[in-house]
Amino acid sequence: MMGKSITYDKHCKLEFVTYVQTHEKHNNSMGSRTSGAIALRPSGNKQGGHYLVENILKKLNDKFGQESPLTTCHGKVLEYIGMKMDYRQKGKVKFSMYEYIKKMLEELPTNMEDMATTPASSHLFNTDPGCKKLCEEQGQLFHHLVAKLLCTRVREPDTDDYKKLTKVMQYIRNTRDMTLTIEPDDIAKWWVESSYTVHPEMKSHTGIYMKLVKGAMYTTSCKQKLNTKSSTEAELVAVDDAMGQVLWTRHILAAQGHFVPKTTIYQDNKSTILIAENGKSSSSKRTRHINVQYFFITDKIKKGEVKVAFCPTMNMLADFFTKPLQGSAFKKMRSIILNMPDTDKSSIEHRSVLVNKIFMGEQRDRSRSSFNEDANPKNTRKEPK
Repeated sequence: MMGKSITYDKHCKLEFVTYVQTHEKHNNSMGSRTSGAIALRPSGNKQGGHYLVENILKKLNDKFGQESPLTTCHGKVLEYIGMKMDYRQKGKVKFSMYEYIKKMLEELPTNMEDMATTPASSHLFNTDPGCKKLCEEQGQLFHHLVAKLLCTRVREPDTDDYKKLTKVMQYIRNTRDMTLTIEPDDIAKWWVESSYTVHPEMKSHTGIYMKLVKGAMYTTSCKQKLNTKSSTEAELVAVDDAMGQVLWTRHILAAQGHFVPKTTIYQDNKSTILIAENGKSSSSKRTRHINVQYFFITDKIKKGEVKVAFCPTMNMLADFFTKPLQGSAFKKMRSIILNMPDTDKSSIEHRSVLVNKIFMGEQRDRSRSSFNEDANPKNTRKEPK
């Protein structure tokens, strides 16, 4: 406007990462003509973004790295608390935990050396109050391994719990080379499911799965905090359990500049869908007692932020996190959730038979040096096929 060229160093005295208001194109409407922004470097986001990250790391190190300097990772392969994230394939990110799992398997006793095709038997949620408790040594081992898996049932574990843990470890051994591959987009879809009164105190279990195109972006499997009087009510509680994360995901996508359409939540209970859409007006004598907090979903549906759609039970991916699935149903859902090829080869997946045998041989040699083999031929360990 003044006919003068602007020099950044002379005329732009903004401090780095200062909050500013920038002008946007407008059509003379009453809408806002500015939007918030962060001042970066003269060459824009490419240089400024790098400088911003380095500046933040320096400040973090100055404050929290006094005893020992903070470690940072750069590049397309990053590691964090035992997890490796590989960004080398365009449009994909692969998650693996090879070293963490290998170290965990090396600590296992001999009775956990075999392999399993699923992590749990069909009686996973069954408990026996009269079952024999573990001795102190086995109890300590149980607590040590369970802590690595972040599981429940750590108080006074019994022999049944130990068998269930053994199957989990055998499954991890069999699938130690499997990875999760995510191919993201900006359209989130959710599957929410519950298993009715499966816990000893007659509480239900919630399972939640979310994906952005391919691969699991968010999953959870947790016991519900209250007792419900019907499977319909348990499903509604499960949907309410998911709503916080559903709305947070919408907000984080919108904050990154993505257009966020109406979020779809899939359910396989038609009664739950009706109650979620219509609130108390669809309640009957069996559901009129439901607390008003569980109709939060109804308000969000009316505002157009979410919708609840029917999903056949056979396609309910959240079942993977509420039920101990077996056979082809387990393998099919695992392939979708991990975004990996579907295969029916249950014993050896993603690796060769030769590698498997070598690993098992190393484990046996290491175990024989610290454990006595049982002489009873009925209890001898079988070679994996």
